[in-house]
Amino acid sequence: MIRSFFAKEEGQGLVEYALILVLIAIVVIGILTLLGGQVSAVFSRISAGLNP
Repeated sequence: MIRSFFAKEEGQGLVEYALILVLIAIVVIGILTLLGGQVSAVFSRISAGLNP
């Protein structure tokens, strides 16, 4: 009974997909944190260029 409980692999794929999504989210947050100031500066220059 114990062996069959640990042999079940139901939900394993879902957990793997969740871990991949978490890893991607962490990478994206890190990139946005590092480049956030530069992106903000670009949008500020564009906005200033559009306003006469």
